[in-house]
Amino acid sequence: MGMTITEKILAKHAGRERVEPGELISAKVDAVLGNDITAPLAITEFEKIGVERVFDPERVYLVPDHFVPNKDIKSAEQAKLMREFARKQELVHYFEVGRMGIEHCLLPEQGLVVPGDVIIGADSHTCTYGALGAFATGVGSTDLAAAMALGETWFKVPETIKFVYEGELPKWVSGKDLILYTIGDIGVEGARYMAMEFTGPVIEKLSMDGRFTMCNMAIEAGAKNGIVPPDEITAEYVRERAKRPYHFEYSDEDAQYARTITYDASWIEPQVSFPHSPDNTRPVTRATHVQVDQVVIGSCTNGRIEDLRVAARILNKRKVHPNVRMIVFPGTQEIYLQAMSEGLFRIFIEAGGAVSTPTCGPCLGGHMGILAKGERAVATTNRNFIGRMGHPESEVYLASPAVAAASAITGRITHPEEVI
Repeated sequence: MGMTITEKILAKHAGRERVEPGELISAKVDAVLGNDITAPLAITEFEKIGVERVFDPERVYLVPDHFVPNKDIKSAEQAKLMREFARKQELVHYFEVGRMGIEHCLLPEQGLVVPGDVIIGADSHTCTYGALGAFATGVGSTDLAAAMALGETWFKVPETIKFVYEGELPKWVSGKDLILYTIGDIGVEGARYMAMEFTGPVIEKLSMDGRFTMCNMAIEAGAKNGIVPPDEITAEYVRERAKRPYHFEYSDEDAQYARTITYDASWIEPQVSFPHSPDNTRPVTRATHVQVDQVVIGSCTNGRIEDLRVAARILNKRKVHPNVRMIVFPGTQEIYLQAMSEGLFRIFIEAGGAVSTPTCGPCLGGHMGILAKGERAVATTNRNFIGRMGHPESEVYLASPAVAAASAITGRITHPEEVI
């Protein structure tokens, strides 16, 4: 009996020939990640262990991205704790304000996650890196502390659901729409503690940016990880970025799956996830009655250059509705520079939008985009729980950059075709 790509990666890092779903294993990790919310707790616990040094100063990544630039004294103290720990441990990959980015955009861009890796991060959307053909998953801060000391951690080997996307993507339908449609179909617990393996002709043509978006939201279906089998698109992305050797793994033809689910993507419309759950999805054509106060374009889900280009295409020579505030958050400084050189920021600003330095702030209701009572936002982020972006009586609607940009123009949730 063969193994899935997830099982193969875990087996290799556990030093075993094979692993089976449900087994508890100890596996080496290639890298660990913390941010300005989760790392301070991990650092405090690390210092209780009694270990002087981290397992490898080149494999511990610290990215202050949630409350930075610091919004208040408490967030400044958290960032200071990270900064001082990074200096003390001589960490190679600590990313200060001005050189940082949203962690899940930054690490792949910097070549710090590569195909075949096992990487854990004290952030639930660490599963983003599965787009590279890596096993990536979120953990708690105490697990992060132990892994910083040991360079390994434990896992229960997950079962895998194989998702096959056939047909051709219609115009304006993106990776964000595919994953929203999928979560809407299987539910927020539909892949609980399972691997979501994304395959099929549509995925084979999907850009890396689209693949990152899909794997990013695997956690919203309860998954342990999302993963895309690597191919030439993957190779082209990592070839000039990778900071260390990598290897491609693939599922065996006789690999055992818990389920195989097939979709004909040709019939999928742009999707909108209604409050207050990512699985409360419906086609955009059934959402055009919803008036909005704010549009957020960015985050670790859709803050990459492809996302900004799509939004700019729709907003070019058009204006944001007078009742709407639009905020654009590029994923990293490199994406920021690229968007600036392509003239995308001029389009956003002339349309009446605001462009921010990279930050996770509005996605988690942290800062720079908080919603007041009764306000509604269309966001390209990944969660729309009660109070996620501010007041508990506000509402967040999840959508693609295309739908978000079109909605900014009309002041209500809008199909891009209405404004193009």
